[in-house]
Amino acid sequence: MKTNELKEIYGGVSFSASLLNYLIKGITSIFEIGRRIGSALVRYKTNTPCSAK
Repeated sequence: MKTNELKEIYGGVSFSASLLNYLIKGITSIFEIGRRIGSALVRYKTNTPCSAK
């Protein structure tokens, strides 16, 4: 490759919409798991079953 062609090469980290969507869904899933574990612990400590709504 010539020097002019090498100068036109772009690289590095770029965030695409699909990558951001993947990260946001992953973080949301982690929070959801924490919420479910927390509510299960509260139900276990208070000896109350899930309320039927």
